[in-house]
Formats: sequence, C-alpha cells, structure tokens
Amino acid sequence: MPATTVTDLTSTTRDGIGASPPRPDGTLKVTGEFAYSSDMWMEDMLWGATLRSPHPHAEILSIDITEALKVPGVEAVLTHEDVPGTKRYGLEFEDQPVLAYGKVRYKGEPVAIVAADHPETARRAMERIRVDYRVLEPVTDPRRAAMDPHCPLVHEPGTVPDHPEYNQRGNRLRHQPIRTGDFAQGDPDTALEALRARADVVVADEYEVGMQDQAFLGPESGMAVPAEDGGVDLYVATQWIHVDQRQIAPALALPQDKVRITLAGVGGAFGAREDLSMQIHACMLALHTGKPVKIVYNREESFYGHVHRHPAKMRYEHGALADGTLLYATAEVIVDGGAYASATPAVVGVASSLGLGPYEIPHARVDAYGVYTNNPPCGAMRGFGAVQACFAYESQMDRLAQALGMHPVDLRIKNSMSQGSRIITGQEVDMPLPMAEMLARAKDLPLPPARDALPDPADLRTLPGGVAGTTHGEGVVRGIGYGVGLKNLCFSEGFDDYSTARVRLEVVNGEPVALVHTAAAEVGQGLVTVKGQIARTELGVEKVVIAPSDTSVGSAGSSSASRQTYMTGGAVRTACLAVREELYTLARERGHIPATLDDEDLSLTGGKVVSRTLGALVSLTDLLGDGTVVEQTREYHHRPTEMLDPTLGQGSSHTQFGMCVHRAVVDVDVELGLVKVIALDAVQDVGKIMHPLQLIGQIQGGSTQGLGLALMEEVQVGDGQIRNPSFTDYLIPTILDTPPMRIEVLEHPDPHSPYGVRGAGEPPTLSSTPAIVAAVRDATGKALTHAPVRPEDIVGIPL
Repeated sequence: MPATTVTDLTSTTRDGIGASPPRPDGTLKVTGEFAYSSDMWMEDMLWGATLRSPHPHAEILSIDITEALKVPGVEAVLTHEDVPGTKRYGLEFEDQPVLAYGKVRYKGEPVAIVAADHPETARRAMERIRVDYRVLEPVTDPRRAAMDPHCPLVHEPGTVPDHPEYNQRGNRLRHQPIRTGDFAQGDPDTALEALRARADVVVADEYEVGMQDQAFLGPESGMAVPAEDGGVDLYVATQWIHVDQRQIAPALALPQDKVRITLAGVGGAFGAREDLSMQIHACMLALHTGKPVKIVYNREESFYGHVHRHPAKMRYEHGALADGTLLYATAEVIVDGGAYASATPAVVGVASSLGLGPYEIPHARVDAYGVYTNNPPCGAMRGFGAVQACFAYESQMDRLAQALGMHPVDLRIKNSMSQGSRIITGQEVDMPLPMAEMLARAKDLPLPPARDALPDPADLRTLPGGVAGTTHGEGVVRGIGYGVGLKNLCFSEGFDDYSTARVRLEVVNGEPVALVHTAAAEVGQGLVTVKGQIARTELGVEKVVIAPSDTSVGSAGSSSASRQTYMTGGAVRTACLAVREELYTLARERGHIPATLDDEDLSLTGGKVVSRTLGALVSLTDLLGDGTVVEQTREYHHRPTEMLDPTLGQGSSHTQFGMCVHRAVVDVDVELGLVKVIALDAVQDVGKIMHPLQLIGQIQGGSTQGLGLALMEEVQVGDGQIRNPSFTDYLIPTILDTPPMRIEVLEHPDPHSPYGVRGAGEPPTLSSTPAIVAAVRDATGKALTHAPVRPEDIVGIPL
C-alpha cells in the first residue's frame, strides 16, 4: 500500500505496529452484542427526561412544577433553583446555563429535568410542567450579528465571562484578522486596489456552507450513580472525560475527585460529544433522589441536544498573474456559533489561519468571525473550521483555473506549498508536505469506465436517482473535480495539550502481560487497538490488556483534532520505554545483563530481554516470575504553540499539518438535478501507517462525511427553528450513495511526532466536499456556491 516507505518499526510480535490486528470491539458491534451507553441497566434505577424550550428566544417569567410532582412514580422535578453549585458551564467560556433561567436563547434549551420510575412516566410529568414565556425576537442572521452595531445582543453585557485573547464586541465571540505582504503595510483597502491593478485575472464570489450534523447513530446517553462518600459515579458516552469532570464538579458543588467518570460504549461522536449534554442533569437527579438515573435522548432530542458544524457565510477574492502565479487573496469568513460559545473561538482560529489553504500567496487578507445568534449552538465537528474555508478556497482555485485556461491540478501544483513553506500566519511547515506529488498521483489514477462501457448502462444502481428509476440515462452528464485541503492536527494556539498513560508489566499464569491504562475515549476510531499495538511493539509481549478509560488516571485529552494516535500513542510509547528501562535495570541488578552491554544493545523481543550481540539473555517470565511488577506513568506533551497575534494574525499556532487530495467523478442528471458519485479517489500522507485496515476506514469514513456535506446533509434552520430533526428528513449517505474509493497512502514521517505519525481522520473530510462539487460544476457549468448542492441549484428553478 505505501507509496513511500520509512524505516520499518514493525515489532516482531504478531500484532505490533504496521499490522492489522482485529479490533476487540469489532465482532461485538457487528453482532449487536456490544454494550453502548444506552444499554446500561441497574436495579432500582430511575429514568431522566428533559423539558426543553419551544422558543429560540424568550424571557422565562415563571416555572410551575406542581402538577408534575403529582404524577405517580415521579421522584424529582428540578429547575435552575436546584442546581447545587455554579449555574453555568462551558467548554471554553462558562456561558451556558445548566438549566435555563432568565432567558432561553435557542429552541431546545433545557429548562427542567424529571426523574421517574419509567421513561413514559417521566415524559408525562414533563408535559405537566408549566413555563410562562415572553417571546422575544431572535437574532438569526450571523452577518448582521457580526457587523451591525445595532443588532440586539444574544447575551447581555457582563453575562459572558471575558477572555483577554478574544474580541468581545457585541455578538462577536471572536474576530481574527490575518494580514501579510502589502495588506500588513498601511491601509488594506488601498493595498487591495493596487494589487487588483497588478493582477491579470481576478475572481471573486460569495460561498455558503450549511449546518451539518455529526449524525452519530448512538444518541446521547449515560447513567449517574450516587456514591456513599457523597460523590457520584457517571458512566457516559463522551469524547473527553476529564474536561467533562472539570465542568460537572462545580455545578454539583463537589470536588473533582468526587465526580468519577468511566467511559461507556460510544456509538460515534465526530466532535459533538466534546460538549456536555445530559451529564450534569443525570448527576443532579441521582444525587437528589439517591438512586441511579439513566438518561437516553431520542433522535429528535439528539438534534437539539448537541452542537453541530458551524454554518458559514464567506466572501473570497483571488488575483493571479497570467502564468497562474497567485498574487493576492482576501477572505471574509463568518461562522455562526449559535446561542453559546462551545468551541467557536478555536474554530475561528482554524478558519482564519488555514483560510486560504495550502497555497503560496504573498499578499493575504483574512477576517474570520465567530458570532452568537439564537440559532442552535455549534461546536466541534470533524474538520473544525477548515472544512468551511476549504470549500470556498478550492472553489476559487477552480474558477481561477477556468479563467486562466489551465487544468485545475496544474494551477494547484504551480502554487503548492511544500516543506519549508509558510502559511499565512507566518508559521513554517517544518515537516514533509508532498502536495505536488499527491496532486499528480490523484490526476494519474485510473478513471472509472465511461457509461457506455458498462456491462449494463441502464442498471438503475449506476444512475442518478438510483433504484428509484427516476432516470434511465437521458440527460446524464459526467464530470470530474479535484479538491485539496490543509488541516491542523492536535490542539493549537497555546493550549497545553498532553496525554497520560500508565503501563504495567507482570507475569500472569506464567505469561508476561502488559496492562495499558489511559483516559482516552474510544469513539469508534480504533484507538484501543493502536494502544495495544504500541505496547506489543515496545515491550515485545503478545498479551496486552487495555483497561477501561476513566478518571482514575491522568487526562488523555479529547478524542478530536486527529490527535489521539499522536498524543495518547506518544504517552503509551513513553510509558513503555520507562517500563523497558526499569526492566533493564532490574535485569542488570539480578545479573542477567553483562556490565559491558549498554541499553542501545538491548531490546524486548518475543517476551525476552535480547542482546544484538549475545542473543536472548533472560525471559520476562523468569525476570518477573517472583511476583515483581513494573509500572510507570508518563505524560506526553507536543511542542508548544502560540496564540495568533490579534492584529496581524501572525504566530506558530499549530502543532502539525495533514493533507488529503481527492478526485471525484460524478454523473449528473442535469434535467432533474440528481447526482450520482461514481468514484471518490484519495491520496493522503499519514507519516506512518499504524494499522492499515483502520487507516483505510478512516479515509473512507471522512470522505463519506464530505460527500454528505457536498450533496445532501444540511440541518435546515429557519427563524431559529430546526425543521428536519430526524433521519427521515436529515439525509446522510448510505451504502448505495457511497462510491468505490481508490486510496493511495504515502508515508513521509513527521520528525516531531511519535513514529513519524500524522493524524489521518480529518483531512479527507476537507477535500472530498469541494472535489465532488467541482465535479458537479464540470458536468453542469453551474457556479454552485452553496454546499450542499441542491437539485434546484443544478436545474436552475425551484423544485
């Protein structure tokens, strides 16, 4: 598979790095035996339910729970008055009420919670809660929220804790400018006019990316169990158990060590589980009643109960010379954060710093804004701000190529970044970035057969509209498009990102066994398998046990930002190296290693301490067979990053960069506006392949989510109301929509990361969307400035 190889780090153990051992959860998930968080059960447990606001913006005049408490089987009805500790929490800003008080700021905001002996009883009681609202005009236009000083405020002055790094003006949560070249000198508008005069070709347009849902199949769920020490044990599907703990404990007026969290089975995440949903509510009800409380959202409630991908409105302009050399670019990116901050400030940081993509541009002007509105809250989703910008700048590159009469790949190669280039923040790309090679490979991949070359061109499964038979081939036109995106990996902008791992080695039943314990969330990405591979590789043992993730070990950070293999993998490796060092010391003390041998001559292989020059010295079974246990705990930190300068946007804000290139082939029924993706091929550099099969799954999965954003996925919001909160009306790609994917993987190691690895999960989500939309443009000749592309965009009239 790899097109370029690196030093072989594969262990002599059967299932070490580079192998594809089976996932321990794989068979259970396929057979339906895996225990998800929604499957948890305890004797005498109660069921929780949440009353949510029917209005996007309203003043709460009164809440009456009297009738709800009269329902037989109800044991608690709680409002904001019952929150034991701090009434607000938040991922970055503490701006979100545990339960609404004073106002509600989006439709679906939690107002009251109920615990009862049956979920239906809880629902009936919830319906008897009486809330008197005074409905207010919602703020729903993000551009107005960002630019109009007279726009009403979503949050009153002083109610959102200030942060010195962020621009808190009006509804702006953050404004991040970037200025380079002539735009950094004097008046930017004057510079723009001069640059326009120098350019041979100028293209400008407005772009929009709709709100996308993470659409995980396992809804929000968890169980809280009151403990004898006055604390609480929470079992929950989440992405970051320690940041959950940090937010939950103050709301419960408990020290953090009395809020113990264990990761329960996660049915997908993609960013939405970084924020709290039912965690505090379940704990409040459990502590109030003294009984275990389980909360499981239904699908509609899930749409209201978690953050979504930020919708974005963008204005871009590019100027180029006649030979295709980029001269300047400007961008205005406005992302709608909805009612509460969540990760919006960090999303703005990514959208600005990567706002013009992986291209050499000497003069750049970017303004990225994140704003409060009364729309549904938005936060982390795979791609995290880079997805929205990528759609715009890649659309611009296609427009430039057309205006210049160049092939779109040739224009990209001409302006491509490489190792040693600097992005628009001035940060050097100090790792391999084989962009030109990747583009050339994507262009040269074999194309699928033409329609008339298929065994049966009339086969409905190969046509737009599929088995519905809406077309039989008439009006079908083929198109080809390309996309490339640059994504930051790991956390950015000065965040002290680290992961902790505890590794224990002992002999059990006559066999050396390693125990790996981290708090990292397995959300379906296969991290539990990779942790075992690393331990086998570094310790030379076959049997590795992965302990459940919980708060009894130090933080492992979030399962997001394509960071866990890098960070938790780095922590596991570091802890394993410390165990190995202790083993060598122990073996020396017991006379198994000659004094003349240093550690560089030694390795752990096949359950033995082995010398390159003398061979096997002692087995781990003999060394540890007397009951000796070797255990080490280590933290792993990536290199430091910087906050972006608030005026010019300069600074080395990112840890690592990842890139994927896509080529899409589509068939479009130009009369009906239907699209069939025929092929979605990818070339990606991953630094080092840890688990080939899981890697391919990550690239396929990211590409498919990008396909959804390109053609069908959009949370429809009007006047602050979600109009399609179900999988009946919110469409996601199925197996019939997902095309064959030819994938080429390159291995150019990053010298700064463990094993040279480069996060792989997010980059495919960037480039797949613009590639597919570009292919539809190629087939139709339409401008197509909105993602997802709607049938009426193709046909040109409302359907």
